[in-house]
Amino acid sequence: MTTAKRDTYTPETLLTVAVRVFNERGYDGTSMEHLSKAAGISKSSIYHHVAGKEELLERAVSRAIEGLFGILDETGAIQGRAIARVEYVTRRTVEVLMEELPYVTLLLRVRGNTKTERWALERRREFDQRVSDLLKAAVAEGDLRADVDIRLATRLLFGMVNSLVEWYRPQPDGSPEADQLADTVVQLAFEGMRAG
Repeated sequence: MTTAKRDTYTPETLLTVAVRVFNERGYDGTSMEHLSKAAGISKSSIYHHVAGKEELLERAVSRAIEGLFGILDETGAIQGRAIARVEYVTRRTVEVLMEELPYVTLLLRVRGNTKTERWALERRREFDQRVSDLLKAAVAEGDLRADVDIRLATRLLFGMVNSLVEWYRPQPDGSPEADQLADTVVQLAFEGMRAG
């Protein structure tokens, strides 16, 4: 008689399952029972890896936030004219969103009901503010129209970028769709805002 090989879960594979379930059911609608069933392991096995679902949420949104804030430290985000930097940040934001789609999707769906969610919302606002500052600098340098409300432009820019989580699905053949999509977002976002 052979026994079935039991899957071995690591914190990373457990996180992948948790993010999928959180995105399907919503964080508030997910119980440890849901997570254990989806992972095919007992609840006690989950607790071997994490303190609870809030820790899984924190790890997941941290991964997305670290990816986004990492962009701001890249050479293209800190050198050159502000317009080039904000276009670079926008392009890279789209790329990170596509690379980390489930994690960014979860980040964009948090509502502030827990300490982790409130922290994630605050970090998102901080990221938005940094991009808004780049847009202001581009206006000051004369590369973007001065008659565009920066707060509104920032919201519209991120509204467009963040909407990708609702419809973008990676291509199984690994086609260069990601580059094309990032270029299209940048072109659409900035063509109408460039100074004459």
